[in-house]
Amino acid sequence: MVEVQQLTKTFGTQAAVNNISFTAGKGEILGFLGPNGAGKSTTMKIATGYLPPSAGTVVIDGYDVQTAPLEVRRRVGYLPEHNPLYLDMYVHEYLEFIGSVHGLKGSQRRQRVQQMVDRVGLGREQNKQIGALSKGYRQRVGLAQALIHDPGVLILDEPTTGLDPNQIGEIRNLIRELGQDKTVIFSTHILPEVAALCSRAVIINRGQLVADSPVAELGARAAGETVIRAEFEQPIDVAPLRALPGINQVEAEAGNTYRIRAAGGTDQRGAISRLAAQQGWVLLGLRQEAQSLEQVFQSLTK
Repeated sequence: MVEVQQLTKTFGTQAAVNNISFTAGKGEILGFLGPNGAGKSTTMKIATGYLPPSAGTVVIDGYDVQTAPLEVRRRVGYLPEHNPLYLDMYVHEYLEFIGSVHGLKGSQRRQRVQQMVDRVGLGREQNKQIGALSKGYRQRVGLAQALIHDPGVLILDEPTTGLDPNQIGEIRNLIRELGQDKTVIFSTHILPEVAALCSRAVIINRGQLVADSPVAELGARAAGETVIRAEFEQPIDVAPLRALPGINQVEAEAGNTYRIRAAGGTDQRGAISRLAAQQGWVLLGLRQEAQSLEQVFQSLTK
């Protein structure tokens, strides 16, 4: 489990991370989102012990990152945004080295390296120098080193950067599989990835937390307007509709369909249905449009 409490990181007078709190539990895949410069990578570096916080705490499986950094590192696998690798080493050699850093020895280490090679799809590349690999395969090497010691917590910063569509699908499946029994926190700018993989999303903007919600509920909680489409049998007088509390605007569309803008986070369908019955309007359809994750992200980070 990862517990971030009132975390702050300042560089001079600038607050890169400003008093944010969230948690992520075992078996959960948490999408960590925000525009460039929002503080995502800074937060991840603090959680993995690469940067000290200015205030607040990060606790991983009961161990504070500041007071028990070695215990935290034993429990965390980390893939940074800029994947640092020894380019003159061979893939198999590098993973053997990383395994030895984590205390794996002998046949146990060799078996674990081979498992990771197979798991991330490096079989054909394992005897090449890392410097000779494409960016996508280097990302796979980075994922393999993050997994080599079988950590309970995975922190992945842009893990699918540089991968082709087939590779992205494979890595998504791997993350989904890993999320069944590990805590996975990953950042990405590919929002469909969050919708496909994550149970929850945390969004930060300019260092501040602006959303922490199940992905399915983000649209309802986002600032802005709710959009409803109502279809009637005949054209209607929109004045009573516009007069309903919480209705901001009514626009006529083709086919006796009306686009109704209401206050954000509200559901006006019941009120519209009751009004239709009172007015004698024959209501053929009533649908509230779900905001896409892209729309939610834009509304929260403008």
